Amino acid sequence: MTASTDHVPADSVPDEGEVVTYEVRGRVAVVTMNRPRFRNAQNSVMTYALDAAFQRAVEDPDVGAIVLAGNGDHFSAGHDIGTVGRDHHVSYENKAVMWWDHVDRPGGDQRFAREMEVYLGMCRRWRDLPKPMIAMVQGACIAGGLMLSWVCDLIVASDDAFFADPVVRMGIPGVEYFAHPWVLGTRAAKEILYTGDRFSAQRAYEWGMVSRVVPRDDLGATAMDLADRIATMPQFGLALTKKAVNQCEDLMGIRAGMDSVFGLHHFAHAHNAEIGSGPLGGMDATSMKQHGAAVTKKAGEQ
Repeated sequence: MTASTDHVPADSVPDEGEVVTYEVRGRVAVVTMNRPRFRNAQNSVMTYALDAAFQRAVEDPDVGAIVLAGNGDHFSAGHDIGTVGRDHHVSYENKAVMWWDHVDRPGGDQRFAREMEVYLGMCRRWRDLPKPMIAMVQGACIAGGLMLSWVCDLIVASDDAFFADPVVRMGIPGVEYFAHPWVLGTRAAKEILYTGDRFSAQRAYEWGMVSRVVPRDDLGATAMDLADRIATMPQFGLALTKKAVNQCEDLMGIRAGMDSVFGLHHFAHAHNAEIGSGPLGGMDATSMKQHGAAVTKKAGEQ
């Protein structure tokens, strides 16, 4: 599945084929990120392809649950900050928020417009899908990969999975979808942010972030078994239950907290740009790898 390219110059982004695949197994839609060469680093083409796949699953009355997966050895190395398919400069039709296009905007206006749409906005849109979502995580789940897993209702991880949000190394207070205190608790959130260290699937389970940890060979079967069981429940009842729990989380302050931190996030971008290190604080994909935060040298490139 590829995203709509009505507003995208044909030669702006390399054609990688289906960057997201879609399959229905019984009553479960399996949505799979498909950039294994780049460890499923998320460019905008993938973002909009994911959105289209999720919308397709929501609109199919025979789909009762959704599984989000990543093809290859790793779930996702995060946002694309260094592959040949990086497309931050390309215009796409906004789906998540009502805002102007970012491409011809200067400075902070450009960054704010783009990140509000493809990062914070899309994640909030997906978190509120009316059908249950299960993230099936193996290998690396880094930064933007964390955001994708966090918008899902449940996370099933292989015992070799690992997680990290290392962007404090850029001088930035965490990824745009700042759910850390709610999904990890405040102490764990501070630890993983302050250190930038990876944490294991087992530790994520102990903190309550991960629902189940299983051997890699059992990951697919476990996630699908859980999804199959959920998909037999009344669809409207599931939708209302999900809405009920999400509303309670909202009352715990997650949405207001994210809005506040999104402002701090962009203040950090502006500070980095002002002191001449670029909005990412001089930390390109290669630098992130050298600091032990990424799994390969270009946001997942082999």
